[in-house]
Amino acid sequence: MKKPKVAIIFTGGTISMSIDPRVGAAIPSLSNEEILGLVTNIDRYAEIETIDFSNIPGPHMDPSMMMRLRELVLENLNREDICGVIITHGTDTMEETAYLLDLSIDSTKPIVMVGAMRNSSELGYDGPSNLAAAVCTAISPHSLNKGTLVVMNNDVNAASEVTKTNTLSLGTFKSLEFGALGVVDGDDVIFHRKVVNRQHIITDKINPEVELIKCAAGMNSNLILHCVNSGAHGIVVEGLGRGNVPPKMIPGIKEAINKGIAVVLISRCPTGRVMHNYGYEGGGNDLREIGVIFGGDLPGQKARIKLMLALGKTNNLNEVRELIEHNQYKSQ
Repeated sequence: MKKPKVAIIFTGGTISMSIDPRVGAAIPSLSNEEILGLVTNIDRYAEIETIDFSNIPGPHMDPSMMMRLRELVLENLNREDICGVIITHGTDTMEETAYLLDLSIDSTKPIVMVGAMRNSSELGYDGPSNLAAAVCTAISPHSLNKGTLVVMNNDVNAASEVTKTNTLSLGTFKSLEFGALGVVDGDDVIFHRKVVNRQHIITDKINPEVELIKCAAGMNSNLILHCVNSGAHGIVVEGLGRGNVPPKMIPGIKEAINKGIAVVLISRCPTGRVMHNYGYEGGGNDLREIGVIFGGDLPGQKARIKLMLALGKTNNLNEVRELIEHNQYKSQ
């Protein structure tokens, strides 16, 4: 029987690193073939085609590179001989790239993001086992119509839900609100639930002029006004609790909205969505009346990616609001 074929796009990250004795720290160094050569017996299950994109650490990935990666992913998904695409990626920004691909690509075939928490010079290098699990996920018929998946430590998570929760742990990627979609057990992928409320923002353009500001007690408008004066087209405010901000931030938010800048509110809490429950100055209801867009339960880094795509698709702020609040606030 003919083996399924997957394309693996290598972008870099810890999975491609080893310790450089000159600096005493990990840097990108392994070739695609060297990484794949450590994944034993995978050729029994799938035919692999490797594709070079970059060999950079996760923090060097930026939105323009993500969009170029998107084009390469689409090109390979459209091939009849490819059943899925795997992307090796640095874990620091993996969830952002994964979410961008999930939002901007509508394909039945799976896109699987994978990386490593330990470099190849460390005891317990997890790159090969993670890559093997990613291949098993990409070739599984159960992975169809689930969008972009993040596979690490044998957990399979949806790009829209997963976040990096720990700086060190091999099990750092978790879906805090709902738990993992499934697990890789041996060479089999077992899904426990479906992906619901998937959204697409199909665009080949992105607006990178979006800033992210985190709220803390007593903050004022200085950072917001700096973003306004620096030419920001969008601002994501990571607010307090249910979606509230200190009152001294209100003048800056009003100034941004008056200048036609999209202001999106999410919470700094790791789970739960923002709502318009509180009517005091700086409360959610007050912000809603000012014109702030509510970003649901997204963390700040994903809300920023979503706003970039929305602003890449349209300059109309009413349309941007509809895209950001999609399936979150039907009653409002």
